[in-house]
Amino acid sequence: MRKRIWLTLEPRPERPLVMGIVNASPESFSDGAAVGSLEDQVSRARALVADGADLIDVGGESGVTDRAPIPAEEEAERVVPLVERLAAEGIVVSVDTWKPAVARAAVAAGASLVNDVSGLRDPGLADVCAESGAGLVVMHTRAEPKVKEFPGYDDLLGDVLGFLRERIALAIERGVGEEQIVVDPGPDFAKTPAETVELLRELPALHELGRPILLAISRKDFVGAITGRPPHERLGGTLAALAAGADAGAAIVRVHDVAAAIDFLDVRAVLRGDEEIDRSARLAQELRRSS
Repeated sequence: MRKRIWLTLEPRPERPLVMGIVNASPESFSDGAAVGSLEDQVSRARALVADGADLIDVGGESGVTDRAPIPAEEEAERVVPLVERLAAEGIVVSVDTWKPAVARAAVAAGASLVNDVSGLRDPGLADVCAESGAGLVVMHTRAEPKVKEFPGYDDLLGDVLGFLRERIALAIERGVGEEQIVVDPGPDFAKTPAETVELLRELPALHELGRPILLAISRKDFVGAITGRPPHERLGGTLAALAAGADAGAAIVRVHDVAAAIDFLDVRAVLRGDEEIDRSARLAQELRRSS
């Protein structure tokens, strides 16, 4: 049975769910070289779940803008076998796609959530979720998929809120239940690094939409612009963005480095008083020195 992950979400949670990333796209900006075989991808997903991931986001096409979109059939061939394997093991799976045909095939294979980074450009994605009961992530972007565009905004927050309200209404018109919808402000999508920072500073305002927020901030361009570091060296910056997102009440955070994100959230929870550390706790001897 498909797990309805959105039923565990609250618009303002004390602690976000952690979404681990498994790319099946060799052109990925961050880890395309490590895609490997289907068995490699399954192993990576299992490792992320062992590290504490609550769900796995599977993507078959990178958002890089220097390559044309791949055919839906090829994308489905990349993701469907992986989704099927993971869902069969009881892992909650999200599929990162903007193509209805791919979403339909992935949901049929067991995906619980459709993570659409196009801003519901094709309403057929809403139809897939309405028919299947899968969750739908509605993201803000003013650019076509795989097109780098910075349109500029007179009122960025107003544009994001207005766009997301419109797309939520469209999804509901197509039969998607409001409780199935998650919103994503779209960091870096049709936004300069400065605009992304401006938006993330205003993240709490998105709660007026009444839907849980997914925040995809891992290794993003804005982190690189601030730190001057390439993707694999952006963990520190990503955790800083995670802190801001968690404090603002994000319901899901999408990250590559799950273990580090879990450690961060564990320590944050204790320091905030949300969780307690056992007063008899002592550091194990084998953890005192690196081997």
